[in-house]
Amino acid sequence: MEDVLDVYERPIDEAHPLVCMDECPKQLIGETRIPIPARPGEPERYDHEYVRNGTCNLFMFSAPLLGWRRVEVTERRTRKDWAEQIRRLVDEDFPDAEKVVLVMDNLNTHSPASLYEAFAPEEAKRIWDRLEIHYTPKHGSWLNMAEIELSVINNHGLADRVETLSSMRKQVAVWTQKRNNGKSTIDWRFTNKNARIKLKRLYPKIKD
Repeated sequence: MEDVLDVYERPIDEAHPLVCMDECPKQLIGETRIPIPARPGEPERYDHEYVRNGTCNLFMFSAPLLGWRRVEVTERRTRKDWAEQIRRLVDEDFPDAEKVVLVMDNLNTHSPASLYEAFAPEEAKRIWDRLEIHYTPKHGSWLNMAEIELSVINNHGLADRVETLSSMRKQVAVWTQKRNNGKSTIDWRFTNKNARIKLKRLYPKIKD
């Protein structure tokens, strides 16, 4: 925990941009009946029944100090899917960075093994060497600022039912562009000093 919090206190460094990464599944939900649009004095009405059209996955990359994020909608969340997203991060999103400081949870796909499964050894090592990894602790995913961005998109960008993969990608693209145009940053205030007070029960007791 303290390792991640130390990273969050670093100043902005163009050569070492801070990026938080997370992912979440989304259901593709279709309507069984055409919703009735809202009218003056009456809210929108829709049937509680729905058609499940499968699932997709959202890869969220957020640079909280820069007000930037990229959200990619994929059909799956395999090792190769993650590896391709990481390649894009270092080669397309931050090609001039010396190293990308990446905060993420310790999911089994979030490892160098995924890069070696997707790319030739030389390419996999090249990509991994461009990263400075900081994993959030077990049961500590709330320390990942990318979760804040996922909460925003789920509550404000994708609050309604989305029926198809193409529709999901369009809505995500609109939300992402709006957030990036507004340079929406995250004001993270939880520090190691706070942790040692509020979470002191988690620290070992040292006898005098």
